[in-house]
Amino acid sequence: MMLCDGYGNAISTKSSDARDHYDHGVQLFLGGDFGATEAFEASLTADPDFALGHVGLARALMMEARMPEAKEAIACAQTLTGQSDDRECAHIAAFGALFAGDPQRARVAIKAHVRDYPRDALAAQLCTNVFGLIGFSGEVGREAELLAYTEALMPHYQGDWWMMSMHALSLCETGQIAASQCLMEGSLAINPRNANGAHFRAHAQYEAGDITAGRRYLSEWMEDYDKRAVLHGHLSWHVALWALHDGDEAAMWHAVENGVLPGSSHSLPINALTDTAAILYRAEIAGLKVPPERWKELSEYAACFFPETGQSFADIHAALSHAMAGNGERLAYIADTAKGFAGDLVRPVAKAWREIARENWTGALGYLSQVMATTERLGGSRAQRDLIELAYVNVLMKLGLDDEARRTLKMRRPVLSTSTPVRGLH
Repeated sequence: MMLCDGYGNAISTKSSDARDHYDHGVQLFLGGDFGATEAFEASLTADPDFALGHVGLARALMMEARMPEAKEAIACAQTLTGQSDDRECAHIAAFGALFAGDPQRARVAIKAHVRDYPRDALAAQLCTNVFGLIGFSGEVGREAELLAYTEALMPHYQGDWWMMSMHALSLCETGQIAASQCLMEGSLAINPRNANGAHFRAHAQYEAGDITAGRRYLSEWMEDYDKRAVLHGHLSWHVALWALHDGDEAAMWHAVENGVLPGSSHSLPINALTDTAAILYRAEIAGLKVPPERWKELSEYAACFFPETGQSFADIHAALSHAMAGNGERLAYIADTAKGFAGDLVRPVAKAWREIARENWTGALGYLSQVMATTERLGGSRAQRDLIELAYVNVLMKLGLDDEARRTLKMRRPVLSTSTPVRGLH
């Protein structure tokens, strides 16, 4: 008798142990919890020829930044397609495009695949979230596309905590905060230890300006969250950001030093870089003293893990790190050669960081003005792109344009207009 996975999809393995470990790995992965790699390895111990077990392992290893091993796993899956059905073959092909470095082809393949197999959750996941293939497409309207994507999938996932959390984030990023919070509460009621649910609830509370409750909830939730899990560092960033907004400098630095900084957690390099750069600069905007060695260390980290441009969201944060550290050579390289899904925006942003570091506020304003109409193309969430919004407001303040700064923030990010820590704004 043919076995099915936890989402009702027929699978090629005849081992119930392989199936059970695979399902466990999928659930751990979708929840942002620790242990997915080990679960997929156990699945393959039970059945070394289970193609989707190798795909799951590749995806889990990718999220641990173990790319050579991940590519070996996907290559192994590709050799086993002869015993797979059409769904598994399409699943493997889509992941193959991702690991071949062709995200656009992978995105097209996944969107076509889920029309036929909407409950293939591990594949569908690739296009969810602001860090997915839609989120990092570099296209105008990507937030609306993400909403349409998860909305179309929702009827196929009735009562599923994972899809509920994914759609809740899509609602949040398109300004539907009340609906997002309601759906997220439903997701967390089913699986309270769903890290993605806790994460996206934090985003909704941020967008609602609910600093005190958000900070309390996430701090308490993280007490039992494994520090080795992929989201620990980023959730620490949310805690640090709320502490900054709450005027609790000591708590902010504690969260930064024990979860955000490179090496303080098991974050992917892109998260360690972007979260650290963002919290350090937002602290500076708020008037806090950031030790220069922090910027120097981060610049060195960025140069090590992102020596070439191409990941635009990482590139703007690497450029900020180099600018604040005085690493003109690395900064100039990004400003001159930035490529990738939003490379045309990275170049003026990098030049703006250069002028900000020089305290040439007029020059900085000129470069930032080139990107403010389409910052969504850079990727990340609204909360993350507030780095650009607040840098722009801070430059206006430095130029003595206080009223324009306040009007700009109230128009573009009204939730930040009354409480955001920008020195001199309130």
